[in-house]
Formats: sequence, structure tokens, C-alpha cells
Amino acid sequence: MISSLNTGLSYVMLGIVFLAMLSIVFVSWRNGISPMPSSVKVRSTVASEINRLSGTGTIVEAGSGWGTLGLHLARQCTGWKIVGLENSPVPLWISRVFLRWASTVNGISRESITFIKADIYTYPYGANDVIVCYLYPGAMKRLSEMANNRLSPGTRIISVCFALSGWEPERIVTCGDLYRTKVYVYSI
Repeated sequence: MISSLNTGLSYVMLGIVFLAMLSIVFVSWRNGISPMPSSVKVRSTVASEINRLSGTGTIVEAGSGWGTLGLHLARQCTGWKIVGLENSPVPLWISRVFLRWASTVNGISRESITFIKADIYTYPYGANDVIVCYLYPGAMKRLSEMANNRLSPGTRIISVCFALSGWEPERIVTCGDLYRTKVYVYSI
């Protein structure tokens, strides 16, 4: 009896893992890219660029994936409110689990960061101070068009790896990682 119960539970767990993987593959195909965590050096560079700004406000991470960049910013950029936008259910769930863990182990305040299910192209960015993104060229093209129409003057955009098409960055910082990743900083 116990053996058949264990076998049944094993099949259920395998099914859950399969469905989770299928979900990631489907949403990655639909988005045109899979969730990709940034390196520690890239996360540190983005945090340094945010800390160069005067004041505090709201940071929106467009496409927060597994939550690693958002959680790093919550630790390193005190006083800022961070909103991670993600449309893939599995990475969104994992980022929320990481947030629960980080709030108990690393002392990150749950009030300083939240991860929500949202479409990065329809989210109302107007009242936010900084937009952070690590996307791909097609998404950056769509966001550059959106930035012209929907962002308030003074909003900053910090993009990892890919430039906003048609925009001149205020700064380009080359990270000290293996890939010499570029971080582009824009001001609206």
C-alpha cells in the first residue's frame, strides 16, 4: 500500500514538474525570450546607477523573471519601492518564494518590493521614477516607442545588455563580468 502511494505521488510530482516546464517553454515562446537571471556584477552595476540618482521613488523592473535583480535592488537601494512585472507564472511564483525567504533571512522588507503578474507593454509606467529592464532587442524596440508616449519627464530607464532603439543613452557602463555586459542609462 505504501509503495503504491509513493509511486502515485512520484507520478503526481513528475506531472507538476512537466506542467511547470511546459508553462515556462510556452510563455518563453510567446514572449520571444526565456527568463534569464543577471550576474552579480550586472546587478551591482544597476544598483550603483540607481544609487547615483538623487532621492527615492518607485522602480519598476519590466520582466522581473526569477526576481534576482529586484531582490538585489531591494537590498542595495534603500528607500526605493520596487515593483517587479512578470507574465510567466512559474518564475513569478519562484520570485515570490525568494521574497518570502529574503524577508526572513536577509531582512528585506516586504513593503519595499512586490512581484506582480503584468504585461510589460500595457503596464501604466507614468508615475514611476526608474524603469529597469533586461530584455531583448524586439522588446526594447517596443519599449522605446512606449517611452516616447507614456513616460513622464525625468523618468530614468536602465537597460541591461540592449539599448533602446532611437534613443541616446546618458551613460553606458561596462560591467566587469565575463561578457563585458553594457548597462545603458537613459533620461526622459
